[in-house]
Amino acid sequence: MVISVCIPTYNGGHYIKEQLDSILNQTRAVDEIIISDDSSTDQTLEIIRSYNNPKIRLFENQQFSSPIFNLEFALKQATGDYIFLADQDDIWMPDKVEILVKELATCKLVISDGVVINQQGKELAPSIFEIYNSQKGFFKNLTKNSYMGCCMAIHKDLLPIVLPFPKKIAMHDLWIGLNAELYTNPIFCPAKLVKYRRHDFNKTPLDAQTNTNSLSYKIAFRLTILLLLVARFVRRKMRFR
Repeated sequence: MVISVCIPTYNGGHYIKEQLDSILNQTRAVDEIIISDDSSTDQTLEIIRSYNNPKIRLFENQQFSSPIFNLEFALKQATGDYIFLADQDDIWMPDKVEILVKELATCKLVISDGVVINQQGKELAPSIFEIYNSQKGFFKNLTKNSYMGCCMAIHKDLLPIVLPFPKKIAMHDLWIGLNAELYTNPIFCPAKLVKYRRHDFNKTPLDAQTNTNSLSYKIAFRLTILLLLVARFVRRKMRFR
């Protein structure tokens, strides 16, 4: 069984070492760490190269200007049976891989709980699941997403379903999660296996209170992703008729 970790990076020099150390020191070792770097201008690449570790496959000079499609590229390079998604600025608990690999033996997607930390690593909130009321359910997650990419691991069988990412999606983790809801039986694992870091450069708000998008945008976004899911579903049905 091969285990891949996919990390999209961009100017992550402040935190990437702490994240890579946590991934490389798991109780269940990973086989490859695929890093797609979206043309960082800070010390990110220098830090990654300093590891000189054959498990790290670094793809430099990407020009996506998008964490979504930077991750998509990394996923396309993965050779693993099980694929873990990772952010550049978080910290994994030492037993994250060991615990989620056991869950993936019976499902195609598993998502774990985690704690929220600040830039200095101090805990801000004890449970991501509590913040998002995380649970299974297609319409529950279409209304309020509880699929966070940094907490997810997937089976390689899910990749042909979710890839390629549609050009109009605003959230890749919701796209992956809703497809898993349609085609598989995701597992929400209560173990807190990620320290999810919040800082000034986070791309997504932590909760509804800090989300400044308008109501019309939120409705349009969900209608768009629903239409994209239907279109992908119909194409799959037509292909296998």
